[in-house]
Amino acid sequence: MKQKRLERMKHSRLGRFICRMLGETQGAVMMEYVIVAVLIAAACVVAVAMFGKTIVGMFDVAAKGATGDHSGAKEALDQTQQTQSADAAEASEFHDSMHK
Repeated sequence: MKQKRLERMKHSRLGRFICRMLGETQGAVMMEYVIVAVLIAAACVVAVAMFGKTIVGMFDVAAKGATGDHSGAKEALDQTQQTQSADAAEASEFHDSMHK
């Protein structure tokens, strides 16, 4: 019922004008999917940028631990924890400077 009314309205002069002003709605759904995909990709890039060093460090620790290089794994773990602490301190400074 609604679809018939919409089709009838598109054939009127005012309906054609409104359709021209608003644009066709056929591609709108695809555009929504593109926007969602771009937002997901941006979230992935931000996550990798934020946690990339930490994840690489943890994989390094796991690889050295799995091969039996326990002293190397301990050193890599200590280095990763120091890097995390330094990054957390830097982020805290940035946060405090932004909220003054």
